[in-house]
Amino acid sequence: MKRKWIWIVLFMGYAAAFFASITVREGQAHKRQNLEAFTDVSHLMPVKIKKVVQGKEIETLKEALEEAKEKHLPISIAGKQHSMGGHTYYENGIVLDMTKFRRILAFDENKQTIRVQSGATWDDIQKFVNPYGLAVKVMQSQNIFTVGGSLSANAHGRDIRYGSLIDTVRSFRLLKADGEIITVKPGDDLFTAVIGGYGLFGVILDVELSLTKDELYEMETTSLDYREYTEYFQKHVKDNKEVRMHLARISTAKKHFLKEMYVTNYSLSSDQEIESYRELKEDQLVMPLKFMLGLSRRFDMGKDLLWNVQKKYFQSQNGQLITRNNVMRSDSAFLEYENESDTDVLQEYFVPVDRFRAYIDEMRDLLQHEELNLMNITIRYVQKNEKADLSYAKQDMFALVLLVNYGFKKEEKAEAERLIRQMTDVTLRHHGSYYLPYMNYQTKAQMKRAYPKANVFFQKKKQADPDGRFINYFYERYNTQ
Repeated sequence: MKRKWIWIVLFMGYAAAFFASITVREGQAHKRQNLEAFTDVSHLMPVKIKKVVQGKEIETLKEALEEAKEKHLPISIAGKQHSMGGHTYYENGIVLDMTKFRRILAFDENKQTIRVQSGATWDDIQKFVNPYGLAVKVMQSQNIFTVGGSLSANAHGRDIRYGSLIDTVRSFRLLKADGEIITVKPGDDLFTAVIGGYGLFGVILDVELSLTKDELYEMETTSLDYREYTEYFQKHVKDNKEVRMHLARISTAKKHFLKEMYVTNYSLSSDQEIESYRELKEDQLVMPLKFMLGLSRRFDMGKDLLWNVQKKYFQSQNGQLITRNNVMRSDSAFLEYENESDTDVLQEYFVPVDRFRAYIDEMRDLLQHEELNLMNITIRYVQKNEKADLSYAKQDMFALVLLVNYGFKKEEKAEAERLIRQMTDVTLRHHGSYYLPYMNYQTKAQMKRAYPKANVFFQKKKQADPDGRFINYFYERYNTQ
């Protein structure tokens, strides 16, 4: 049986090579249509901007800031632009592209710290620290994002012991709206606003991060019913100190919709002879995964196929050993889709661990009567952390990351907005919250309920940038001042 599904995957890989060429052509055509506009990875909000400035040196950034001040232009900050609600640009404004601002500035192997420019990616850091037997503490499940962008969203990931990114930041330098450069440390008033602040307080220039030891983990994947998940997690994951990382998925296939799950744990291996496993790996089975995602966008049988192959693939890895750095190099295929007629977007909801079963029941009751093209739900655990002004984890939470596909037509976007608001209402009823880097469909009332310190956040923004020089569509949507 194991050999049979592997052959299925290989067949799909060959088929994907053909279909991928079509997808690329469609994406390129879509980009050509928007050559005069600026947008993010979702392509949902293209607007005209004045210019893009490549931030290669601090003086270049200062000059752009001075130009914005003299010409009364808004200025926004962009990294890889995987936020999806206009967080990285604004109409008729200047965009600072930070992706070339990526040098490694300092490294202390003994203290396990590294200082990097904000345009450096997590991949840059992994490649630098891996030979020293060190690894990142907290980052997203993909390593393609910039450090500055991750700080601006206060990212979280698969590690269940370290929590949110804010806990790993020792300091950062910030270029403020008035041109002053300051060093911000834990305990400073701006520390909790800039981290998770979506670029509204200035330009993060460089960041000093705490690292941790790279470790060798053993993989174990288990299938279970959603009703068992909370008890399973508390007993076998949270209370088991040997489990370092964890992820789960719940089925979006029609047959087992929001019922069947599988969970993957990465536990500390008794074998820590790590050298033969240390080489950094690239994504495996990317083309077959893209092909199956393509089928799941169009057909129910595609969702069934994607679910079954994913589950069996992870189960086939039971007992395999993998380093911490390599666990944090995965799933980028979920982030790479461009088409003329539709797009993939993310939404993320946080729900208290003890509310998971009731929450899923209510969410299923809502969605099984709707036409939402829901392709994947990944579940992670996030410890309670209220340090950031816009903290999403007011208690221990499960984070449900939803991958949704819908079209560019006005009525299709309106329908997605309606459903996302309804799902947010369900989440709030269960004392949960939602993640802010995605489409700004939630109402101001929903945002304030999910983020009770929003007023404090926007007051700090007004004090730090009284002229409102740094601006984006997230700020325009939710500013309460």
